[in-house]
Amino acid sequence: MSFRDFWWQAFRHCVKPTLLVIELWGLGDLVIASPFMQAASRKYDVTLLAKPYAIDLQERFWPGVRVVPFHAPWTAFRRKYRFLSWPWREIIRLRHLAREDFDLGLSARWDPRDHFLLKALRVRSRYGFPRLRSKVFLTDSLERPELDSHRYENWRTAGRALGLELPERDHIELMGQPKPDGNVLVHSGAGQSVRVWPLERFAAIVARLRREGRTVIVACDPDQRDWWLKTGETQVATPHDVSDLLRLVDTSRVFLGNDSGPSHLAAYCGIPTFTIFGPQITEWFAPLNPKGQCFEGKPCPYKPCFDYCRYPAPFCLRDITAEDIWEKFEPFVKRN
Repeated sequence: MSFRDFWWQAFRHCVKPTLLVIELWGLGDLVIASPFMQAASRKYDVTLLAKPYAIDLQERFWPGVRVVPFHAPWTAFRRKYRFLSWPWREIIRLRHLAREDFDLGLSARWDPRDHFLLKALRVRSRYGFPRLRSKVFLTDSLERPELDSHRYENWRTAGRALGLELPERDHIELMGQPKPDGNVLVHSGAGQSVRVWPLERFAAIVARLRREGRTVIVACDPDQRDWWLKTGETQVATPHDVSDLLRLVDTSRVFLGNDSGPSHLAAYCGIPTFTIFGPQITEWFAPLNPKGQCFEGKPCPYKPCFDYCRYPAPFCLRDITAEDIWEKFEPFVKRN
């Protein structure tokens, strides 16, 4: 060993080991990963490769984590493998991570693309859940939790492999608490249209809440704004980024929304969250809040369908009436 290598190894032992975490998907996925990120940052020097809005989460939830923003083209909903349109310049720019010589790397998804990326970035010890022979890219294969387990269990399993003991889902420390005199926040948006409960039924719930004397704030995605304005909703909140959404959540005491990133964010901020599910399964993706409640979508032989419905319309969600939701949501609001 050269004199330079000797001192480099000695220096590495004096500082935290470096850890690269890959979570390239949605806002809800990042929120579910948050307890792991907090625990890992106490033991490791953590770098997270994620979509750009992870920077807003980092400021509030895991300030000790460095975020490298990256919009992975294979996470697009449509046309994800049109290689000529991929942002190759941005992809090539990731080479700088290979020069950082990470001690460990991790993906909590059973996604061969993540595993290949860990290998390509020359991470020394690579942890993941192998699938489709992606074991060749990993140095340490992890055994997946039971198939009906919540996605958070993947992070608990990964944490144990790295010497981290994460709490059970019902004992996670939430990052806030509801405002006692706050609003009922109703968010009608979702990342994909097959997860959006019909807007006219959201409007029916909003009207009934107001008839009971409750203060309601309606929030939505940009493409829904005109619909709400046409119904007479004069002050529709349309968050432009995660920071805007967090400011809305901070004024709330109860949240109603779809199976979506905003629902996960509100729940982790301590807001009791009522979440309407459609094509997904609540056992896998229920928001991280023991006071939350999920409404399971109607049965379907293809469920879960991961945002690609085989029918002209997702009847698992469209067949849920406003009365179905009100029957469960009204006592939920009173209880919280």
